[in-house]
Amino acid sequence: MKFTALQIAALLGGTVEGDPNVEVWNVAKIEEGAPGMLSFLANPKYTPYIYETKSSVVIVNNSFTAEKPVSATMIRVEDAYASFAKLLAFYDQMSQDKKGISSMAFISSSAQCGENVYVGEFAFLGENVKIGNNVKIYPQVYVGDGSVIGDGTTLYPGVRLYRNTVVGQRCIVHAGAVIGADGFGFAPQADGHYDKIPQVGNVVIDDDVEVGANTTIDRSTMGSTRVHKGVKLDNLVHLAHNVEVGENSALAAQVGVSGSTHLGKNCVVGGQSGFVGHLHIADGSKFGGQCGIMGSIKEENQEFMGTPIQPLRQYLVSNARFRHIDEMARKLDALEKEIERLKSER
Repeated sequence: MKFTALQIAALLGGTVEGDPNVEVWNVAKIEEGAPGMLSFLANPKYTPYIYETKSSVVIVNNSFTAEKPVSATMIRVEDAYASFAKLLAFYDQMSQDKKGISSMAFISSSAQCGENVYVGEFAFLGENVKIGNNVKIYPQVYVGDGSVIGDGTTLYPGVRLYRNTVVGQRCIVHAGAVIGADGFGFAPQADGHYDKIPQVGNVVIDDDVEVGANTTIDRSTMGSTRVHKGVKLDNLVHLAHNVEVGENSALAAQVGVSGSTHLGKNCVVGGQSGFVGHLHIADGSKFGGQCGIMGSIKEENQEFMGTPIQPLRQYLVSNARFRHIDEMARKLDALEKEIERLKSER
């Protein structure tokens, strides 16, 4: 789909400087521009590229002053970065505006689908499933019996929702995510084998949550594993049974949260961090990458690093000292030898 500079300026509330009728149909970095491409300039260190870019249109800040001729048509806006992000969201929405139900999808007779729904090839909707309006279900998605999906949610290819999973409105679940598999519950027996503990709960995901590719969220033993509104989960995150993640928390790739741990609101967790089970983590807690969290956090808005975790400042001091440990060991060795020499001279 093609857009003119004038149409883009109208969408962004900007002004055109150059040819208002020049057309673009894709986006590119300013340093990699080509005819028909739309780019933006926000970071001053990329300014030299605006004089040589091949892009047809470049979005710039109102404050930008050209020191040399610019061949591209410029659209001046208050905030070039925010405006470009707005355009990307618009472009993404347009490019994925799929509608209709494929004849090769299987939808149970008891399932209910709202208006303007897309269901792709080989998708499966089980008994008593409820799908809201404007939902997009891509090919090969499995939605188990009794599951509910809210308005405007998108399930990308290969997503698996086990029975009775609830997903709120405007959520995004990326390819390969598995939501509602059994929690890891086993009872050790006297002879050494394990008896499986039935996991009869479910997973509830609130509105505006994004779940990364191949992330897994286990169903609860009883009750619900809960992901609250606005949470962002990266790829390959694992939430075990009965975990709760508070509103607007963000967990980076390969984070693992053990069973029955509760994270508060606005927590940030760096990649490859791990939580033991049955913890309570205070609101606003922040953990760097590869943290090992082995105890509850009671004080809000604290920052941590390391395994086991330490307060960030303490960790940085300890780490600085650790870098001198070889030197300290040599000094200690020399000191011990000096003491032994003095003793021998007595």
